[in-house]
Parts: sequence; C-alpha cells; structure tokens
Amino acid sequence: MFRLLRHYTFYLLIVVALVQNDAAAQQASTGSAIKLARVKYNGGGDWYNDPSAEVNLLKYVRQNTNIAVSAVYEYVDLSSDNIFAYPLLFMTGHGNMNLTDGEVRRLRAYLENGGFLYIDDDYGMNESVRREMKKVFPDQQFQELPFNHPLYSAHFKFPNGLPKIHEHDNKPPQGFGLFTKGRLCVYYTFETNPSDGWADPDVHGDPPDRRELALKIGTNIIVYALGRIQ
Repeated sequence: MFRLLRHYTFYLLIVVALVQNDAAAQQASTGSAIKLARVKYNGGGDWYNDPSAEVNLLKYVRQNTNIAVSAVYEYVDLSSDNIFAYPLLFMTGHGNMNLTDGEVRRLRAYLENGGFLYIDDDYGMNESVRREMKKVFPDQQFQELPFNHPLYSAHFKFPNGLPKIHEHDNKPPQGFGLFTKGRLCVYYTFETNPSDGWADPDVHGDPPDRRELALKIGTNIIVYALGRIQ
C-alpha cells in the first residue's frame, strides 16, 4: 500500500507540474512579470551568495528587451512544489550540493514539463553538479553546446560562444546542456561565472566591459529559455 501511495503521489506531482507549467507559459505569452528564482539546496554550498545578481540581470533584461520581468530576489526550495510557479530557476555557489530523492523527482518533473534550470559554477561546484544532475537524468551526460547553438544568438550575438568573465583555472569557458524530448532544459556554465558579473559593481570589482558581457549572456539565457517554454 505504501508503494502505491508513493506512486500516486509522484503522478499527482506530474499533474500539478503540467498545470502550473501551462500557467507559466501563459504568463510569458501575456507579458506578465517573469521572475527568476534562486535554488536553495543542501550539501554545504553557498547557494545564497551575491543576491544582487538576479536583480541586476532582470533590470538589464527589462531595459534591453520587451520581456516584462519582476526585478526581485526570490529563492525556492527544491523540496517544495513552489518551483512549479517559476518558468526559470537559477543555481550557483561554491562547493558541494546534494539532492534528496524527493528533490530529484520534483526537479525532473519540473524540467520534463517545460521548466528551465540555469546552473553557474561559481568555482568548486563542478563535481557535485555533475553527480547530482546524473541522478535527475541518469541516461544523460552533459553535452557541450556548439558555438552556433541558438542560445548564443537569442538576443545578443556571441559567435565564439561563452564570454570569459572570471578566471578560475586558466581554462576556456564552456557551456553544457541536458535535454528532454530534444529541448534544452538545463544549461550549465563552467570556467566563466557570468553570475558574478551580474552582481553589484563593488562586489567583485569587474570592469564595465566584463559586466556588460555577463549581463548580455544572461539576457540570452532568459530570452532563449522563455522562447522555448512548452
């Protein structure tokens, strides 16, 4: 009986995801304000760092596109069904992240039903990101996106792919993806850290041209993701 109850709860969760994803799609199409929710996760990583990042990015999106956004900082716990109220989720930090079985199921339901997750390695997350996302999509490995992927031209043009915002280990910047039904649903940036460039200027001391590039690629991520909500 317990097993049947677990199955029923999971299928009910998928139904909720479908309904709320439809609401998110209507939100995008009618011009209602879009929010970008920060993902709170366990494991010890500082998921909460640089809270000015999303606010500044969304202000930039509002100034440079016709997308109606709400430039606020909000976070959401993967253990809550509140994730289905947001078409876009953002995850970052340093160090370890760890997802419970329930969070894995909920995140997969969110992604398979139209949601989009952007992960930015703020340095030190790579091992745990790859390990935990393998739980979400066991049959996939992260695939590096080619420079001609539509995300790199969704609004601003990046013919050479990701810009280098912050130096970590003297490696080229890379953008990786996970897919569901051929749709990019998880975008992961490594060795560049655009979200640090979104933060207030005095936080990291990035020069204006670096911050501009970071905000532009962030805009592309949002434009691309919203254009493919199903």
